Amino acid sequence: MPRPDTLQFGALLHGSGGHIAGWRYPGAHASGELDFPFCSRIATTLEDGGFSVIFIADVVAVWGHQLDSLHRTARADFFEPFTLLSALSSVTDRIGLVATATTSYNEPYTIARKLASLDHLSGGRAGWNVVTSVVPLEAANFGRDAHYGHEERYARAAEFVDVVTGLWDSYADDAVIRDKASGIYFDRDGRRAIQHDGEHFRVAGPLNIARPPQGWPVIFQAGASETGRAFAARYGEVVFTAPQTLDQAVAYRAALDAQVAEAGRDPGDVRVWPLLSPIVADTDAEAEEVLATLGSLVHEDVLRRIVQDNFGDEDFSDLDLDEPLPDFGAETDRSQSRRAGILELARSEGLTLRQLGVRFAAGGAVAGSAATIADHLTEWHASGAIDGFTVSFPYLPDTADRFVGEVLPLLAERGIFRPPSGGTLREQLGLPRPARAAVPA
Repeated sequence: MPRPDTLQFGALLHGSGGHIAGWRYPGAHASGELDFPFCSRIATTLEDGGFSVIFIADVVAVWGHQLDSLHRTARADFFEPFTLLSALSSVTDRIGLVATATTSYNEPYTIARKLASLDHLSGGRAGWNVVTSVVPLEAANFGRDAHYGHEERYARAAEFVDVVTGLWDSYADDAVIRDKASGIYFDRDGRRAIQHDGEHFRVAGPLNIARPPQGWPVIFQAGASETGRAFAARYGEVVFTAPQTLDQAVAYRAALDAQVAEAGRDPGDVRVWPLLSPIVADTDAEAEEVLATLGSLVHEDVLRRIVQDNFGDEDFSDLDLDEPLPDFGAETDRSQSRRAGILELARSEGLTLRQLGVRFAAGGAVAGSAATIADHLTEWHASGAIDGFTVSFPYLPDTADRFVGEVLPLLAERGIFRPPSGGTLREQLGLPRPARAAVPA
């Protein structure tokens, strides 16, 4: 299937914003995390502007346990994704609704049912961001003394997705007929159990809800390590990435396409959306001032912890913020790609821990006038390496309003953006509708 010829956009809905100090910025809506009217307002702004997706990130724990830093952030206070997205389905008409759900601390039947329900509630707009969990604190909330190892997490995740998609296929598309005259609610020949008995799960099925309107909700994934990218190549339909440079984006796309083909799939059926954190101002200089102000609002304790929490398996408590990062190794049971990226950045640019924290807090921010931001996106689109962007607005609502009101019209004028069309999220993204899998002989 051919890839879209225009850019697509999904937005991370963070409440007060994606920058860790965004809630402190003048004009930011500091209580956005648990303010449904505000979330609704942002969702409708994005939908009206032509975004394809609202995406809710999630961990099933407080993100961090060090109170010296945690009490200075908004990371201990956020909605559960399915609850929020179900509510947003009633105030939006077109935009996709993507929930993060971990395969490490859930059961396949529950997630299959929730996503099928969200797809029916929204008229075919649901998506699932498949994660294996990167925060070890999650383990203690589910009766475990330690987090699953990296390879074990992905093996469990692969089986988890196979079970979920099998459950979505419990009913044929036309099995639920609700024929009053005959008294037949569903065709029993169109319903089947899956009788799965694997290494990690035993699930009989069938699911207790009709097949989702999309067949399967769209599967999102963020595979970056070798294991993660192989997983994304096998299952992902929209893949989140975080390249630091355009060259890295081009290399990632080439490697992913090869792995998708090796997995027996069409690379044209996979979308790649790198992270974008835009700061739009009247001039480039003003935008850089906003970025600098955001950096200045990050407390030293938070700077230290934000690097440690993403680096994994090390204690940064006694490290000097104004010294380079010590020569840690690359091995971790956390996100291996994230740790490797931090090490590469620190070593290649000789950054101190403080500089790393400020850079990490910014989340790869692109700051400039609307024209400057549009030029950046145009260059990346022209490379052919990406299909769109996952947008994390540093603080809300201003950065979302200005991006929608100023940047998207410029991209439309250049012919590289147009609002999506189609009834379901799959149709809007140009993705095929999965046929119901045949029963194995």
